Amino acid sequence: MKAIRLAQDRGYAEHGWLKSFHSFSFAEYYDPRFMGFGPLRVINDDWIAPGMGFGTHPHQNMEIITYVLDGAIAHKDSMGNGSTILPGNVQYMSAGTGVRHSEFNPDTKQATRLLQIWIQPDVTGVAPRYDEKTFSRESKDGKLVLVASPDGQDGSIAIRQNARLLIGMFDGAQSQQLPLQADRLTYVHLARGTLEVNGVSMKEGDALMLSEENLLEISAGQQAEVLVFDLPRLG
Repeated sequence: MKAIRLAQDRGYAEHGWLKSFHSFSFAEYYDPRFMGFGPLRVINDDWIAPGMGFGTHPHQNMEIITYVLDGAIAHKDSMGNGSTILPGNVQYMSAGTGVRHSEFNPDTKQATRLLQIWIQPDVTGVAPRYDEKTFSRESKDGKLVLVASPDGQDGSIAIRQNARLLIGMFDGAQSQQLPLQADRLTYVHLARGTLEVNGVSMKEGDALMLSEENLLEISAGQQAEVLVFDLPRLG
C-alpha cells in the first residue's frame, strides 16, 4: 500500500524571519489526517533568515534530529553542548526529562534551510542526551546511508526508538533497492530534486507513505536528496 503526500498540500507558516513547511500537524497548522506516521511526528522544512533563529525554548520526551540542507545553524543547549551544524551533519537531541536549547543562523547574508525532525521515543522520563555526526556527500552519493538507528549500527546515531533513518543522493542512472519488512512502515521524504520511488514520481517536498511493502526501489533521480524512515507500527 502506498500514498503520496504532495509538497503543496503541506501546512505553511510565514513569520518574516522564518518560513516553514509542515508535513504533519504542527503549531497553528492542524490536519487530523496528518498527525504523524508511526512514531514519526514532525518534519518541518525550515528556512531561517540571515542572523535570525529560535530563542531558548524547552523540549521534553522527544527524539529531535536536525539535518541542514543549506547554510548553517548554531546550537546551544542546557546540557552544555554548543556547535555549528553544517550540511552533511546530523544533529541528535533526546529531550528526555527536559532540555532547553537555542538555534540561530550565524550567517548575516545567507539563509539557512534545514529539516527539523521529531520522533516519539519508546521510553520516557530518562536523562537527555546529545550526539552529532558527519556524513559526507560522497558517502551518500548513489546510495542510502544509515544515519540513525536504535543501536547505533554501522556508525549511525543511536536513538531511543525502534526506527531507522537513511539518507541518500541520487542523480542520473544511480539507483538502489532496499528490502523492507511488510509489518513495518516506510516514509520517504524528498528534500530536493526529483526522484522515482516504487514507480511514483516525486518532486521536492513530496513524501511517500508505504505499508505492507517488501521492497523500496529508487531510480531516475535528478539532483535528488532523499530521507527514508523505517518505522514500527504503533498500537
